[in-house]
Order: sequence, then structure tokens, then C-alpha cells
Amino acid sequence: MKRILTVQDISCVGRCSLTVALPIISAAGVEAGVLPTAVLSTHTMFPKFTFCDLTDEIEGISNTFCDLDIDFDAVYTGYLGSFRQLGLVSDLIDRHNSDKCMVVIDPAMADNGKLYPAFTPEFASAMAGLCGKADLIIPNLTEACFMLGIPYNEDYDESYIRDVLKRLTSLGARSAALTGISFDPTKLGCYAYDSVSDTYFSYFNEKLPVAYHGTGDIFASSTVGAMMRGHSIESALKVAVDFTLECIKLTMADENRRTYGVNFEQALPYYINRLENYD
Repeated sequence: MKRILTVQDISCVGRCSLTVALPIISAAGVEAGVLPTAVLSTHTMFPKFTFCDLTDEIEGISNTFCDLDIDFDAVYTGYLGSFRQLGLVSDLIDRHNSDKCMVVIDPAMADNGKLYPAFTPEFASAMAGLCGKADLIIPNLTEACFMLGIPYNEDYDESYIRDVLKRLTSLGARSAALTGISFDPTKLGCYAYDSVSDTYFSYFNEKLPVAYHGTGDIFASSTVGAMMRGHSIESALKVAVDFTLECIKLTMADENRRTYGVNFEQALPYYINRLENYD
């Protein structure tokens, strides 16, 4: 069985970050090792939450993994909340990076043309440095633009997206996949580029008139899980697009749905079934 180490915060209630990554990776039939960077009572879209920073624990946990010769088939990072965490995670990647260990980074720090509160352009630049160590990075367009230091453009075309992707891989990552891309008001999906083969890939499905917190984490986690099950990047991204859409559809259909996330748990059977089909 493959083993992933995912590094991000965990909310006791609220569907995002580790609360999403752990069950999705496990549903893929992959062992999910976790390194929590913080513990929150609820995620930050709730009107009130507590926050416990675990930055001081990261190095000790990483040292223990090395002392016990625990290896990983992938290191997958999500939301990282400080420059110090970026540095510690960079060191962790250096320790575990090998031909057998894939590195996937979701630079969760911005959306809709704006950085999340407490983040700065300098942080985005430092995140770009971390992304240079990845085999695959999965930003949205806002995060990509901040990392590259270029203006965010809502009115983009395919040539613009291709240029952004090439610039992203110039940071050092082998491949980059932009999420939330749409050239048609009825379609939404992703656009990717592999710098080694110099090839592009895109995939789109239905665009729904809603937006829910945590769908980016669902997308990244399901992509990593699929790749660990033997799917190519292209196939894994297709699975992630379709699975994320299924999560949203089930949430919209639930009259008793709770806020602050999507009903991804109900869509896990769909995800497991899709993992058996290789495109």
C-alpha cells in the first residue's frame, strides 16, 4: 500500500484541509500520514474559531520520521500559514525527496484576485520558492499570478493560461495544473502543463452557479489519491474535476445541508468507483 504524508492544518469542524484530505486519501486505498501545522476549532469561514499553532512541532515530527526510517511515496502540502512553516516544510521535502517520493504542492493562499488575510506578496514569492521543489503544483489562477508577480486577469484566453503555466514550471516544478479555469460560461475545469514532455492538457465539466468553501482541498486531495493509485496526471485531474462536481451536486440537492463546506462524504463511493477506471 502506498503512503502519503500530507502537511496542512486541521479543523475540528468544517470540511477543508486535513479534515478533507485524510478521508479522501484513505478512500483511495492509500495510507494517509498527517503532519498538522495547526488545530482550529472550526475553519476560518465560521464567525468564531480557536487557533493553536503547531509550528514548533513540525521539526520534531519530521526528525522522528527520519529516525524511524519512515518513508513516503508522496508528500502533499496544503495551507501553510507562515514563512517559518514554509522553511520547515522545505527542509522536510529535502529530507524525504527521492525518485520514489512525489511532491505535490497546493499553494493555498489566495482566490478571486486577492490574497487571504495575513498573507503578503512577499509570502507569495516565498511560496513560489517552495513550489520549485514540486513534481506537481495545483494553484488557482490568483495564486499563480501572485507567485509569478504578474497582474491577475479575469478576462483571459487560452494563450494567456498557457503562458502562465509555462512560467509556473519555470519556478522548478515539473508540472503545473491551474484549477477553476473556464473559457465557456457553462464549463469549468483545469488546464495543465508538463514541462518535460512540453505538453498541455485541459479538461472541463459542468459549471454550477454556486461556490463552496473547501472545494480546492477536495480537488487537490483527490488528484493525489488518484495518482497514488496509478493514474497519470491527466487521468487524475479528470477524476478530480468530476469528483468535485459530484460533491457540489450532492450538496445542492441536500435540503438539510450544513454550511461551510460540501457533502464530499456522500460522493466517496463515486470517487472509489472512478479510481478503478483509467483514462
